[in-house]
Amino acid sequence: MTAGIRDRGVLISGGTSGIGLATARRFLEEGARVFLSGATEEEAEKALADLDGSVDGAGADVADEQAVAELVDHATRFLGRIDVLINNAGIARKSPFLETGVADWDRTIAVNLRGMFLVAQAVARSMVADGRGGAIVNMASTNALGGEEDFADYNASKGGVLQLTRTMAVELGPKGVRVNCVCPGFIDTPLNRALASEEEFVTYERERIPLHRRGRPEEVASAYLFLASDDASFVHGAALVVDGGQTAVM
Repeated sequence: MTAGIRDRGVLISGGTSGIGLATARRFLEEGARVFLSGATEEEAEKALADLDGSVDGAGADVADEQAVAELVDHATRFLGRIDVLINNAGIARKSPFLETGVADWDRTIAVNLRGMFLVAQAVARSMVADGRGGAIVNMASTNALGGEEDFADYNASKGGVLQLTRTMAVELGPKGVRVNCVCPGFIDTPLNRALASEEEFVTYERERIPLHRRGRPEEVASAYLFLASDDASFVHGAALVVDGGQTAVM
C-alpha cells in the first residue's frame, strides 16, 4: 500500500471520467475514502455506479463560487475531513487563435483556472483552519510548458494553473499544506478522443512522443497518488511531467 493514503479523505473534482475516474479507482484501491464531482449530477451518479468502496459524489460547476462552497461542504460531511484534494476538473476545445470566440475563451478560463482557484481555496481554508494541513494536487498539462497550435485558451489556462500551483506552494507550505501539479501529455481520454480521430492519435504518438504511444489515465492516476502520499513528503511546488518524453523533443 502507498504510504499515508489508507483512510484519508480525498476530494476529486472532475472525477467522473478519464483521468479523474481512474484516480478515484486508484485511491479506493489504496483504502482511501473518496468524494468525486462531475459537471452534472447525472455524470456523478453514473461514475459512482462503477466504483466500489467508501465513495460518494455530486455534480457541481467548479466555475461557480456558491456551487464550489456547497461541493466542499458536501464532501466534508461525507469524508469527515478533506485530507487530499485532487483538483482535476477541466475542459478543452480546439480552435485556431484567430477564430477563438470570446465566449469560448471565457468558459475555458472559467473552468480550468477560476475553477481550479475556487476549489483549491475552499479546501485549503479548511485544511489550514484545523491546523492539520493536507495535500493538494492540481491538474496542469504539458500545454503549461509550451504552446500547442489551436489551443490558445487551453494553453493559457494551464499556464495559469502552473503559476497558481507555485504561488499556493509558497504561501501554504508554512501552514502545512503541500501543493503540486501534474503535467500530463497525450493521454487516451474521452476528452482527447473528442478532439482527434484515431488516425490523428496514431500520427501524434509516432511523430511527437519518444515512447511511440499515448498515455493511459491510470498512469496519471499513479502520479496523483504519489504526490498526495507520504512518499512525496518533501515534494512541494513541483510540476510532475507524465508525457512519454514528449517535452524532451527538440
